[in-house]
Amino acid sequence: MLAKIRSVAVYGIDAVPVEIEVNCPGHGEIRTIIVGLPDAAVRESRERVYTAIQNSGCRYHKGAVTINLAPADLPKEGPSFDLPIAVGILFGDGQIGLDELHGDALKHYAMVGELALDGGVRPVKGVLPIALAARALKLRGLIVPADNAAEAAVVRGLQVFPVRNLRETAEFLAGKKEIAPHTVDLEALFREHASYDVDFADVKGQESVKRALEVAVAGGHNILMLGPPGTGKSMLAKRLATILPPLSLEEALETTKIHSIMGLLCPGQGLVATRPFRAPHHTISDAALVGGGMGMPRPGEVSLAHRGVLFLDELPEFGQHGLEVLRQPLEEGRVTISRAAGSMTFPAEFMLVAAMNPCPCGYYGDPKRECRCGLNAIQRYRSRVSGPLLDRIDLHVEVPNVPYQAMVGDATGEPSERIRERVVAAREVQTRRFAGRKKVYCNARMGPRDLKQFCKLDETCHELLRMAMTQLNFSARAYDRILKVARTIADLDHSERIQSHHVSEAIQYRSLDRQMFA
Repeated sequence: MLAKIRSVAVYGIDAVPVEIEVNCPGHGEIRTIIVGLPDAAVRESRERVYTAIQNSGCRYHKGAVTINLAPADLPKEGPSFDLPIAVGILFGDGQIGLDELHGDALKHYAMVGELALDGGVRPVKGVLPIALAARALKLRGLIVPADNAAEAAVVRGLQVFPVRNLRETAEFLAGKKEIAPHTVDLEALFREHASYDVDFADVKGQESVKRALEVAVAGGHNILMLGPPGTGKSMLAKRLATILPPLSLEEALETTKIHSIMGLLCPGQGLVATRPFRAPHHTISDAALVGGGMGMPRPGEVSLAHRGVLFLDELPEFGQHGLEVLRQPLEEGRVTISRAAGSMTFPAEFMLVAAMNPCPCGYYGDPKRECRCGLNAIQRYRSRVSGPLLDRIDLHVEVPNVPYQAMVGDATGEPSERIRERVVAAREVQTRRFAGRKKVYCNARMGPRDLKQFCKLDETCHELLRMAMTQLNFSARAYDRILKVARTIADLDHSERIQSHHVSEAIQYRSLDRQMFA
């Protein structure tokens, strides 16, 4: 008997429908054949399904079993097809008798799930994009592992049925057991998870650096912090996400999709409600940083930081090739990975926050500690960060040592909530400014035409900028960055026009790279 079961496969960060055809003719040698470009995990499902069916109190079909995963030209990966394959075998063998109420269940329900050897259903990756695809197909419902139910239920307009084992799934499809659709309160979910464990109030001193970080966040600019060890660069970076504007539902779904396909959601967590903060170690491979890997390309850290912050501590210690590959996502907000198995484009709209020491030992220019590095060693260390990459970082700020009195004083820093209010107000100005523009949502994303329209300077500002360009030898890209940062500073100042003190502050944030890297 032939059974057709609907399922969904993750492809990139989206999902595509898959029809699982199971043929159990009732004769022939006892064997199971899986076709349709299965990977190793799918081929190994034969053993899992066989044992799970027997341990669920059912019998495995005595004869040849042919399983086709259609479309046949789409690679199938992962163990998520275990459950639909097992259901197809039970139905093809006549062990699931469908009554009138659920007679079209196999046609209108899709299912995913990995089977344990005892028949239990384990969670799988990518359930959110799977649920979105099921809704687009206008299916009646989606059957998922119980641990994935909260994730799938954030998709409105789709019934999500959580199952814990194979027998429960079979009884539900046969109409012998009712399972209530899983629901979630999105607003409550946001409130529950939209909180941070850190706050800018924890940081004492470093007021000038906090100001630079506020400017960076207000305009979506990239920032580089330079200073000796122990000055608080990492501490400041970890709190940057707390002053970013709150995620919208659309942004949260987009971010959750990426974390879902990488299996980074905790059991029961349906949504990523806070801005991602990713801080990979400098020993990371290029594929792990920007995406790739064996088989079908997978998102890297730049995509996991989508809509949030990518923090690269000890920037010169990262592989030079990996740093140069960052240019595309920094410019375009996406990264394209091409492999023999296929080409994928992943979103990568993130704020780059980098930190580095002025020299290998970290104390070059420190008035209190002597630098032990030779000039050649310092030059080699600094040259690991190329000029083109440096030009794509809008703000470069020096992070000095914190005075003793500031460390032991009772005064606390300004809380993140108050800084975020100013950032949100500036972002709202930019939202109105770029209304109707899909790719431009903040000042950092402005193009040449936008600069001419929104960054007009008077004669005083022009002269100030001309002197800076001539004396500091800035590049043309640096000129554009200065204008964008000046526009952001003006927005924070509630000023319609860019004034000379806005330009002066923006120039200050670009001068450090020429002092350090000239």
